[in-house]
Amino acid sequence: MHDLPNNALVNFIFPNNEEVWWSLMIVIYPYLTGLIAGAFVVSALYHVLNLKQFKPIANFALVAAFCFGLFAAMPLLVHLGQPQRAYEIYFTPHLTSAMSIFGYIYSGYLVLLMLEIWLIYRKHFIYKANNTTGIQQRIWYLLTLGVTTYHPDSAPLDRKLTRILAGIGIPWAILLHGYVGFVFGSVKAISWWATALQPIIFLASAVVSGIAILILMYTFIHWRHRVSPDYAMIKKLATILWAAFLFDWGLEMLELVHVWYQDAHEWSVIQPLILGPLYDSYVWGQIIWLSVVPVFLLGYAVLYAGNGKSMFFIVNVGSFLLLSQVLFMRFNVVIGGQLISKSARGFVDFHWDIFGKEGLLTATILFAAPFITYYVISRFIPIFEFDKADRDHS
Repeated sequence: MHDLPNNALVNFIFPNNEEVWWSLMIVIYPYLTGLIAGAFVVSALYHVLNLKQFKPIANFALVAAFCFGLFAAMPLLVHLGQPQRAYEIYFTPHLTSAMSIFGYIYSGYLVLLMLEIWLIYRKHFIYKANNTTGIQQRIWYLLTLGVTTYHPDSAPLDRKLTRILAGIGIPWAILLHGYVGFVFGSVKAISWWATALQPIIFLASAVVSGIAILILMYTFIHWRHRVSPDYAMIKKLATILWAAFLFDWGLEMLELVHVWYQDAHEWSVIQPLILGPLYDSYVWGQIIWLSVVPVFLLGYAVLYAGNGKSMFFIVNVGSFLLLSQVLFMRFNVVIGGQLISKSARGFVDFHWDIFGKEGLLTATILFAAPFITYYVISRFIPIFEFDKADRDHS
């Protein structure tokens, strides 16, 4: 038993507060949306800022963001009691509700990603429409929107439009994921959530997780095709990842220190939570093993490890740890906040489920779906230079 506010009894809770209602689906939901935003930021390094060193990964990052975007709303649909009524969010808008506005932000962002990908690969669609037969030719023809010639002047226009869309996509990505933190931060009744830093923390961690997952996917794809990776580019990307996480982690610790320093009622609730139910997942997991360790690993890789295989290996280990750190952060925020009883006199128990609709199996399937989708898409369009010739002439 841990010390609780006013020496209260453990699990002194109200009847409507007997279980955690926002379970693993609401953990996976902001996690997937964060991967979209982070991956899109990487693609914007080339398409908007025109940083040539990130050209080899720009299209890959954009396609990956689209794959994650296709399934970002699925956890919410699984969580809903009546998922077949989800379409009503578009026809009965409530402009003062963040969740209602999400429907328009999410669907609009997905359309923007589709348009950007279409502009980048329009030349490939035209080539395929002119060099295939049967049903394949019809599908490629539909993707060309009936335009089967590619004029030399089309390429500069397509690049210009792509850059415009990517520029619009940056604030849109910020809005898409920042609002998730806004939703949690606006719940004043839960001390663990009620902070103005919540949207910024969610956004910074989104950039971290997006870059980390791209590095891991890039490594796996190049290993599978037995193609040597671009070590110099990965080191530059690791530098951005390291800087982004230092900023993110600094905000997380600043939030905690601020509540501790104020020593108000919120701390009397949060301290027992951290030292009690969340001690292992937050203190040992999120802060020590998954924050301190990758900070030193990536710092060493960026500052001292050179541009070889050892640097590449260390960056991948650090990326995996940071990807796990963001997942732990989502869990500790979403689940941890609900462990505080509404009576503020105890904690609610969280029970892990495996085969239920919000169990570990469902969460694993939803998390795996974007990777399977990426594999399917990569069979039809040239994402990396090493398979461009094969795709163009298959």
